[in-house]
Amino acid sequence: MAKIFPPEGPMLPTSAPPNAANTPRQKAPQGAVDSHIHMLAAASEFPLWENRVENPAEGLDMDGFIARYRAQMDTLGIARTVVVHSILYGGDNAVTLEAIRRLGPDTTRGVALLPDGAPEAKLDALAAAGVKALRLNYIHGGILTWQGAKALAPALAARDMHLQILASANRHIPEIADDIRRLPCPVVVDHMGWPDLARGTDDPGFQTLCRLLSEGHAYAKLSAPYRVCAPPFTEATPFAAALAQANPERCLWGSDWPFIMLADAAMPDAGTLLDRFHDAVSGNADRQRILVDNPVALYGF
Repeated sequence: MAKIFPPEGPMLPTSAPPNAANTPRQKAPQGAVDSHIHMLAAASEFPLWENRVENPAEGLDMDGFIARYRAQMDTLGIARTVVVHSILYGGDNAVTLEAIRRLGPDTTRGVALLPDGAPEAKLDALAAAGVKALRLNYIHGGILTWQGAKALAPALAARDMHLQILASANRHIPEIADDIRRLPCPVVVDHMGWPDLARGTDDPGFQTLCRLLSEGHAYAKLSAPYRVCAPPFTEATPFAAALAQANPERCLWGSDWPFIMLADAAMPDAGTLLDRFHDAVSGNADRQRILVDNPVALYGF
């Protein structure tokens, strides 16, 4: 896979630097896991994918990004983190592996990107470095197909790893639901299945996702409402609530920091995102499951 450093090639937009989080109404419980962040770095530190759609924020190296994320952890009450490899770096997972090392392997896990047909030796190396999943991105595209993911699933299961997919509930989930039920490894669906809010929670595709949770065949991240609605992101709350009601033991939460590839979405405040989680999940027992117990078990903390 070809990799280049900017500014070669066409000029690309640049990510906005992540803002400081406001204090939420209620902090996360002790031991909480932010199950979805990305880690970026200066353009000179790690090679970027030639097919990326934007460049990382300027003026920050990896240490700078980590300092800003640690500040967010303190503000929200987060103790542990899952770094999801960004498509900005393609299939070179070096930036994510270094983020795990610098944030601390005792409190950090990773989700990597690999192409179809990746050799098992690569999975071994990733697993040894704290990676717990491979990601497939239906929304933005990427380097792993669903057929390739299914072929890798037995090898993932053998290493206590899983598949993570960013997919649209109404466009993609019905097509792959039966495959998900048959897979030997867990499947985590990002960002509430990227729901079409205009279709409502009764949309057949979204209800298929709810059934996969209730049957114990999938997890869902109650994350990124800012991707599908405007601030203060309350329009997405019924969708997060429906997934939590379907099966709170199959839900996770993540901030999606540092909020890259926004397109026409508004830059969110992470404290507000945690407030929206608390709006959707009102019981302390379920909050404990989703913020602590479920991710600790799934990611092997």
